[in-house]
Amino acid sequence: MQHQMDEAALAAFLAREFAQVADDFSIERLLPGGVAVRLRVAERHLRPGGTVSGPSIFALADVAFYLAILSHIGPLALAVTTSASLDFLRKPEAGRDLIAEARLLKLGRRLAVGDVMIFSEPVVEPVARASLTYSLPPKR
Repeated sequence: MQHQMDEAALAAFLAREFAQVADDFSIERLLPGGVAVRLRVAERHLRPGGTVSGPSIFALADVAFYLAILSHIGPLALAVTTSASLDFLRKPEAGRDLIAEARLLKLGRRLAVGDVMIFSEPVVEPVARASLTYSLPPKR
């Protein structure tokens, strides 16, 4: 699979189409079959107990996989999540950014299937793992 969008194009797309959350995320690098995305953890992402909240971790997984798909198919805003499963493995500490490594396992005409491993900096052991399926818009 060859990338159709680089880091700068993905960042511009996110800023244009999802301005409400774009400041929370940055594209770290392209990966073979995917992309690495950073969640800039701030106070609003935390829950009591000094950890990153589940909804923030899910948002990172979903955005990272979405960007992994777009990096291969181009800027098609209408791809949507149809299935997602998230396993919380370890407690991510407050005050540390999260890094998601999203990889496409299958990119078909109508569906994209993949996984996302999420790490707390420094990247050592994963704090969460997600499996996602997206429905892709029909080609015109």
